[in-house]
Amino acid sequence: MTLHSRRLKTRRGLLALLTSLLSGYAHAGETARRQSSERLTDHGSRITPFAQVVPGYRLRFPHDEGSHPTFRTEWWYITGWLDTAARTPLGFQITFFRIRPAIDENNPSTFTPRQIIIAHAALSGVGHGKLLHDQRIARAVLGLAGAEEGRTNVWIDDWSLAHEGSNYKARIASRDFVFDLSFAPTQLPLLQGNDGVSRKGPRPESASYYYSMPHLIVAGAVLESGRRVQIQGSAWLDHEWSSSYMDERASGWDWIGINFDGGGALMAFRMRDRAGATFWAGGSYREPSGIRSALAPDQVEFIPLRAWRSPRTGTTYPVAWRVRAGAIEVTIEPLMDDQESDTRASVGAVYWEGAVHALRERKPVGRGYLELTGYGQPLRL
Repeated sequence: MTLHSRRLKTRRGLLALLTSLLSGYAHAGETARRQSSERLTDHGSRITPFAQVVPGYRLRFPHDEGSHPTFRTEWWYITGWLDTAARTPLGFQITFFRIRPAIDENNPSTFTPRQIIIAHAALSGVGHGKLLHDQRIARAVLGLAGAEEGRTNVWIDDWSLAHEGSNYKARIASRDFVFDLSFAPTQLPLLQGNDGVSRKGPRPESASYYYSMPHLIVAGAVLESGRRVQIQGSAWLDHEWSSSYMDERASGWDWIGINFDGGGALMAFRMRDRAGATFWAGGSYREPSGIRSALAPDQVEFIPLRAWRSPRTGTTYPVAWRVRAGAIEVTIEPLMDDQESDTRASVGAVYWEGAVHALRERKPVGRGYLELTGYGQPLRL
């Protein structure tokens, strides 16, 4: 058996394990979190409930840049645009997920998956014709994968995202490309929602702790097609953690993060129900001066303008939009239509996420990333 075959078999096994563990959350973890801090099950095992998002918590930096292992899900998301010396634009995405399954915490086995790490990476460019994408999944055991508390440091094998000095560093070696990138902050963290508590539905428990780092300056190199290309660009980092992210009525979401020319930053999202209608929305806008405005649900509107149908999955995505967020209105056009990610080998979902232009009166005013989930089938976290 080849190394590639062994890795593929291992990943399939981990995916099956993850699916089984997460499905157990419905009848074990959900019951546990509504009771005391720890309970004894009918089988004699102890299940520690997931921590919950509560109003009034104040995010602490740099401590909250690290992992929060008592929460069910967490992710560090970096998306952005890269420019080569030839001025060829590329879109990129690097994501690390940390998932805590509902298990018996007293199991002494070293291989008990108390935390599971998942990573996605993608590169898009008109010259590619489609999105280049790779993914990994591993249990956080024996140092092969993990997410450190107190500072950003998350990894799977030779894939990593870490805070080194004042910058973030990402090293990703996929089958089709390699990222060796540095991200330098230019602004303070942008707290989403109510001082970092972001509601995702009408119920207070449907929420996340959430902050962003817009306008990161990117430098480094990308290796693709055997060529190492020096790049520069701009990026956006999102860090969220939650135990009850989606309302039970939600089928997916539309999300946009835009770095505006001149220093402004916009994040807007809407949660969709099973009929495709908006039942919750939110976001924030920070002016170049630093003044931040939180956006209420009735201040955010996503209006689809054009759709694209995937030739691989048959899913239709609205890839061009008019977004209204408070006093801001922009048109969103993708760098290219085919930016569909198939992550069924890790998180079991297919979604659209890609680089987009922000236009006003047909003139570019910024660049960002658009994420569309739950269009092929309802998203399950």
